[in-house]
Amino acid sequence: MILITAIESFLSYLIRERNVSPLTIRNYKHYLSRFSQWCQSYSPTVPTIKILNFPTIQKYISYLSSFLDVQGNPLKNITKSYHLIALRSFTKYLLRIGYDVILPEKIALYSSEERNIAYLKTNELEKLLAQPDISTLAGLRDKAILEVIFSTGMRVSEVVSLNRNKINLKKSELLLEGRGGRKRMVFMSAPAKKWIWRYFNKREDNLKPVFIRYAGKKPKLNDNGESLRLTVRTIQRIVEKYVKKARLPIKLTPHGLRHSFATDLLSAGADLRAIQEMLGHKNISTTQIYTHVTNPQLKEIHGKFHRK
Repeated sequence: MILITAIESFLSYLIRERNVSPLTIRNYKHYLSRFSQWCQSYSPTVPTIKILNFPTIQKYISYLSSFLDVQGNPLKNITKSYHLIALRSFTKYLLRIGYDVILPEKIALYSSEERNIAYLKTNELEKLLAQPDISTLAGLRDKAILEVIFSTGMRVSEVVSLNRNKINLKKSELLLEGRGGRKRMVFMSAPAKKWIWRYFNKREDNLKPVFIRYAGKKPKLNDNGESLRLTVRTIQRIVEKYVKKARLPIKLTPHGLRHSFATDLLSAGADLRAIQEMLGHKNISTTQIYTHVTNPQLKEIHGKFHRK
């Protein structure tokens, strides 16, 4: 099978049978297209899936190591690993349908770099949450957004796609559909529940989306508010706006509030597995990036109590 045809078949499989998110499809297409283009320059003939062998993959890894982006900067290890993770998934698919290619586990990933996780301390968080002007409907919406993200650890894409029928205010629960169509239940704190209720109570519509815009073009007729639904970029700007207004010393995104949720739970002694479930992480290794936050606390406890 021609390599590019196999890649198209793989992407179609992810959409059709795996219900993978559009963002993941876009990323896999980007990474595998780069591999395909490299193979075309590397191979004297039209590359087929026979090129997916150990020597070729090793040469591709060397290529990634020397690759420079448009600014002349090398790729980070995590970015290079994303390329290889896409290749792993691709080869796993080909093996599944009966082709003889390199085993996924033989494609070694790059060692991970230390991640600098931005999160808010308690006093910084309280300062941020106090910034929206709750006398306006847009301000109430923004207050609810900040409280809900910190209360649940939702991804910004999940905040955008949240609908009213997925919120149970009586039980303080939200039903989310995360990456790959995986569903999970998250829980609202009393403040988050309060501000969602106040926001809904002030709205004069029954539109489907939880968070909608109040400026710009008029909504389309009979679309149940879809044309008013906030975008990922809009929510990013909302968070940036209040971080700047609060004069916080760090640059924070909606994902930073998700980090703050996780570190708050971990610092208070929550189990890592429970945090994994609440964040919707498929692998515990992803959740373990937060353990560095508790390291200073562990050191302090060790010094205070060991051999005293």
